[in-house]
Amino acid sequence: MKAFEVARIIEQFAPLETAAEWDNTGFCIGSPDTEIKAVLVGFDCTPDLVREAVSRGANMIVTHHPLIFRGIKKISPDNFLGEIITLAVKNDIVVYSAHTNADKADGGVNTLMAQRLGLRDCRVLSEDGFGLVGSLPESMACEDFIAFVKKQFSLKVVRASHLIDKPIARVALCSGSGGSLIGEALESGADAYLCGDVSYHQFFTEKEFLLLDIGHFESEIDIVDKLIAVLEEKNSTFAVLRTKTDYNPILYF
Repeated sequence: MKAFEVARIIEQFAPLETAAEWDNTGFCIGSPDTEIKAVLVGFDCTPDLVREAVSRGANMIVTHHPLIFRGIKKISPDNFLGEIITLAVKNDIVVYSAHTNADKADGGVNTLMAQRLGLRDCRVLSEDGFGLVGSLPESMACEDFIAFVKKQFSLKVVRASHLIDKPIARVALCSGSGGSLIGEALESGADAYLCGDVSYHQFFTEKEFLLLDIGHFESEIDIVDKLIAVLEEKNSTFAVLRTKTDYNPILYF
């Protein structure tokens, strides 16, 4: 099977045309006509991931986050991004990503977040397809809800705004950097909003609205297993491998 046929399987789940205009999803390195022996699936394309692909005989890498996101002025093996590109090109590895299209997909990143919380009757949060809002099976007191979120997402810590003195029944969420949708979360009638990468000033929220920053990695990592499942379901000609080298670049002490 060729690389473009592997991509077609993923894009049946997460259509490329649904990706945000600012995104760089899809093929990043290599030819779509490359014959694929094995695919290594991970979260971020790192030097360790490329080396792992080489060692395990995979000549295609599929990640959630795009390797190249902004313009590159210099490619050198002496810096982080340049090392990854050099390793991939030298070893004839195709690099592909499913990013904002996988965020928006039915069964994609936001759906996986909602499933961890058991949300019901979910609908899309923003006009451009990002985020979801739904209802908990049963309302919870604020501190109980925070403890529940930490348990469901296996969090050591969570960044929270002020605690609110009312039951939490309706929850909005957005995978990754969701600070721009705080307004939509408020307008949706949500009692709480979960996302990652919230800035300092955004934590000054309305009186009866809880904002939780659960972390970018923590909110999205489930997509790796989902992409593996999508590929395995419709593939019989190449091996699908889960990376052993994924890690959260943010450490907590």
